[in-house]
Amino acid sequence: MLFPTGAFALFFLVVFAAHWLLVRHAFRRAPMADRAMLLGASMVFYAAWDIHFCLLLIALGLWAWWMGLVLGALPQAEHRRLLPGAVAGPLCVLAYFKYADFFIAEAGGAFTWLGLEPPALLGVVLPVGVSFFVFQALSYILDVHRGDAEAERSPLNVLVYICFFPHLAAGPIVRAAHFLPQVAQRPDASRIPFVMAGLLIAGGLAKKLLLANTLAVELVDPVYRDPAAAGALDAWLAFYGYAAQIYCDFSAYSDMAIGVAALLGYHFPRNFDQPYRAASLSEFWRRWHISLSSWLRDYLFIPLGGSRGGEWLTRRNLMLTMVLGGLWHGAAWRFIAWGALHGGGLVLERALGWRGSKVGWRRWLGVAITFHVVCLGWVLFRAPDLASAGGLLAAMVSAEAATTATLKLAALTALALALHLLPGDWTERLEQALGRVPAPAYGLAFGLALLILLTLGPVGVAPFIYFQF
Repeated sequence: MLFPTGAFALFFLVVFAAHWLLVRHAFRRAPMADRAMLLGASMVFYAAWDIHFCLLLIALGLWAWWMGLVLGALPQAEHRRLLPGAVAGPLCVLAYFKYADFFIAEAGGAFTWLGLEPPALLGVVLPVGVSFFVFQALSYILDVHRGDAEAERSPLNVLVYICFFPHLAAGPIVRAAHFLPQVAQRPDASRIPFVMAGLLIAGGLAKKLLLANTLAVELVDPVYRDPAAAGALDAWLAFYGYAAQIYCDFSAYSDMAIGVAALLGYHFPRNFDQPYRAASLSEFWRRWHISLSSWLRDYLFIPLGGSRGGEWLTRRNLMLTMVLGGLWHGAAWRFIAWGALHGGGLVLERALGWRGSKVGWRRWLGVAITFHVVCLGWVLFRAPDLASAGGLLAAMVSAEAATTATLKLAALTALALALHLLPGDWTERLEQALGRVPAPAYGLAFGLALLILLTLGPVGVAPFIYFQF
């Protein structure tokens, strides 16, 4: 089930009404009723893709709950012998569904070289959002281990945390220490940020339907499908166009997820902060997919040793973290190369002592360099394989100037990238301005905006890019 569809709108209206009715009339006497409804709604949401994987979600949530109870009942000193097994459960789920066929295929080359019959692929079907809900389960187990979250007695609370439908398919990755206390409290309808939620949802719809989908269908997909047939202008526009597309697509999902959760009384942290205005790669990763980059920092980079073991070990830990982060995105060499590019860039910045200037021409130079390094990484990220990535880069420097790109596509790309030039607090300013508008007028304007966006958008809605992860 996709956010920008009529089916989701009807689904959410039912969930919204049922949730607040239960909160108002039954929460104090039977708080589990509302949580059970939210879990059931999340199962319906996920079953729209494949009902069979709902069992996987429940099993993973129960594993995390049980491991949390076991770790919570033991002194911290005794966690070391149990923690590897506790995290192995979710990691095995991720390894099987996401990487089994990749490693079998890679091993097949060695079998062929030895003159042996290569093993057959398993044909594993990848569950939508598997990386996200596995990381949610790991977050709960690790937060209990570290003492950042209390072990939950109720399995229902843990299942709601892992399966909550706004962030289930593509994040943000919400920490257990941040979300579980909200589950335990009674949501307060008087504190719903209706204006901000409406802005996030409407803005997300605009970015997805008008920008990301159009750039994908009319520019990026055709060029990446056959880069050898693209002229230099087409290749360059696709180079920048995919940077615009992936930002609009992924930030749109995050914005809508945050807005939908807010309407139900739950707060998610911000996931994007104008990442293309970063003046260094380290700043970029503080602005792009913030929930993942902070997760990798806290649960991977720091446990590896962080920056505590000297300069060489710090650089090793940076590279390992980014390569594993690339592998998290997909079982393919292009994702490993993408992670290695970012890891190498972070190591180089550290060696040069570059942290990104705050003001002046040095900052703008840093922004330009960082943006083009990121765009180069997006070529590896988007291309179906390394050969196709090389084909696009070759087309960019070819003498062929014929182009099928249009002024509309160039303008949409420029518009998507220009969003990063707005003041950093422009949504807060707009929220304050709209907060003075009477609620009925705001509601009418919001409804008209949704209707216009759905009318102007293309027929059918492509899945969000990060659903595949």
